[in-house]
Amino acid sequence: MKVLHVTPSYFPATKWGGPIRSTKAICDGIHATPGMKVQVLTTDAASPDRHDRVIPAALPYPVHFARRVAGHSIAPGLLARLPAAITWADVVHLTATYSFPTLPTLAIARLLGRPVIWSPRGALQATAEWDDAPNARAKHLFEKAAQVIRPANTVLHVTSTVEAKGSVARLPGIATTVIPNCVDIPALPPKTLGDGLRLIYLGRLHPKKGIDLLLDAMERLPATTTLDIYGTGTPRYDAMLRSRAARFAGRVRLHGHVEGPAKSTAFAKADLFVLPSHSENFGIAVAEALAHAMPVITTTGTPWQALDHQGCGRCIDMVNADLAAEIIGLTNGDLIAMGRRGRAWMQRDFSAGAMNAAFADLYEGVTAPAGERVTV
Repeated sequence: MKVLHVTPSYFPATKWGGPIRSTKAICDGIHATPGMKVQVLTTDAASPDRHDRVIPAALPYPVHFARRVAGHSIAPGLLARLPAAITWADVVHLTATYSFPTLPTLAIARLLGRPVIWSPRGALQATAEWDDAPNARAKHLFEKAAQVIRPANTVLHVTSTVEAKGSVARLPGIATTVIPNCVDIPALPPKTLGDGLRLIYLGRLHPKKGIDLLLDAMERLPATTTLDIYGTGTPRYDAMLRSRAARFAGRVRLHGHVEGPAKSTAFAKADLFVLPSHSENFGIAVAEALAHAMPVITTTGTPWQALDHQGCGRCIDMVNADLAAEIIGLTNGDLIAMGRRGRAWMQRDFSAGAMNAAFADLYEGVTAPAGERVTV
């Protein structure tokens, strides 16, 4: 079976956040599955900065990086390659939503009779749930166009039931399937000890992540509490965060993008991961923190309500909860034991093998003759 992935950005463009690694994990797993072939069609956009271009990594399957000329993903070369690439494929896996490749991919797949697996990566959910989501009217028109031109055999891949609910609210009647992301379980560097509570945020710098709420909480936490923020965003938003951080006299530090061993070291220097996000389809940074034996506080805007049940953190309603008080309350417990429980949870329930098997079954199901297709 031949699988074409179409995505506006691809590994090693990790500055775009967690979906880059998730999409690569899918492609890696399917490539390693007997009887499966993969190729990827994407752009060379390494970040929102239009001049920031990826240096392609060596991968065991073909990846074509079309040159981005404007916006986040406007790349005429990608469009030029789409018809031949979709003709080659048995199934098209489309990632992202309000993006340059989305509508052309749906239209050409329909014209050529190819089924589509569509991973919106939380964009539909965020638009449904986030009152201040920008460009609401344009997004509504985009969704209506997608509903008209998409193939009848389109399945929306979501990573949680929370994402499914928000996404179907935007695309009524579309078939959905829930396949959670997987997470790598890294070797742990030695834990670095420190004075006071050390908080960490790691991920994309964006208003929907609630970083401003975390900074508000820092104003009410003990003076021995520190916060390290890792990630990148737009220059304007980054500058705003740095301006606010400067008021904390060194207690809040912004470090920029971090990867690989440096990311593990960053977790080893912290005590508690905090993600006060307004909306997440999955929240891969939560899974990464847990895999690094780091307890987590996040919100009911994410699909991590099981944190409380698993005994490795808290999932709070930011409308009614006091983030600073919740942080202090959690630290009255054994954070190291919480971290161990979280890591064991990731090892048990979020393996790459389970995710890859689910996608292989999904691809087989949507390409079966009409009478034999698996209902999702």
